[in-house]
Amino acid sequence: MKILNKIASKKKKIIVGLMSGTSADGIDSVVVEVEGHGISTAFRQIAFFTYPYPRGFKELLLESSSVNSARLDTITRLNILIGTLFGEAVRKIVKKAGLRMGDVDLIGSHGQTICHLPVPVLLLGRNIRSSLQIGHPGVIAKFTGIPTIGDFRIADIAVGGSGAPLVPFFDYIMFRSTRKNRLILNIGGIANLTSLPKVCSTKSVRAFDTGPGNMIIDHLMMRFFKKRYDEDGEIAASGKILPRVLSWLMEHPYLRRKPPKSTGREMFGREFADKILRRCRNERKIDLITTVSEFTAITVYEGYRRFIRSKMIPDELFVSGGGAHNNYITEALRRYFFEVRISVTDEENVPSDAKEAICFAILANETLHAKPGNITGATGASHETILGTICLP
Repeated sequence: MKILNKIASKKKKIIVGLMSGTSADGIDSVVVEVEGHGISTAFRQIAFFTYPYPRGFKELLLESSSVNSARLDTITRLNILIGTLFGEAVRKIVKKAGLRMGDVDLIGSHGQTICHLPVPVLLLGRNIRSSLQIGHPGVIAKFTGIPTIGDFRIADIAVGGSGAPLVPFFDYIMFRSTRKNRLILNIGGIANLTSLPKVCSTKSVRAFDTGPGNMIIDHLMMRFFKKRYDEDGEIAASGKILPRVLSWLMEHPYLRRKPPKSTGREMFGREFADKILRRCRNERKIDLITTVSEFTAITVYEGYRRFIRSKMIPDELFVSGGGAHNNYITEALRRYFFEVRISVTDEENVPSDAKEAICFAILANETLHAKPGNITGATGASHETILGTICLP
């Protein structure tokens, strides 16, 4: 297509990246100037902001993400509504950047995950994995007048992968080192870990979801204190770990499953949090917050110990996502990774809060250049492949 070839031929492109994760608190929106592609990629962040969803949205989304309460008509309408909300976020972040809509070359959108089923199930004689992100990129493209690339997971699933995690490709481009073995940890609703041995290629990168990030903590904070999250980890720091509860949590079968693997709300969402509440109804609220916060940190370490340590001893661990602001979790990580230098991704000029939104701007750029965007050692795909659906305005 002429319009895409014209954009691809530009030395520098203005790309908007959009991300809404399993926490479903808002739309992470970033404007970046991107030069090159693949390992030659360089970017400059121009503007970033998280635009909150309308009141009542999160409850509606969670209802629509549960097999016990989901309605097909509501999901169908949400697909259009979320696309519209993403489009509105684009207009706002472009204005915040001091740009005009016509200055933007491309949009990369993750969409909003509503169901993630990475474990294959036999269906009519075929093993089927699946993942559904709503907020169709076609709606965003028509709303903004800007070519939009989204729906990144499906191509990976089509070649045998689980469609996630996709951030490891960005980790490889931005954090690989010739001198240091590195771990890159993102703590959103779910936590995922990327292993980057020094002088690595895409073939030697390994990554997987370690388990819950902020998801269980946020759910219990809302139930107990009517707060969306534990700011700075203050509540967790004021309580104590409940050893029996933590031991029970550590028996979760996902933790023993070998990578490649990914997970989501279906495994560690509201139903699992409610199960914790039923089992621990006599425990102090703050102690439960402390214990599930410890659970996030220890599952990161256990993922490393079980599946990475025999192949690579890290020199550095870089943290991003909302969990990077939780002082309890970061201090717990320092306890477990006591011989590893731990810092936020900002030290490598990748803003920790904006990292995932930037990732989908970069993945859109790879698709524009007809280049693969998946890491087979992360998703389990049979081969590298071009990701995404391209929608023209």
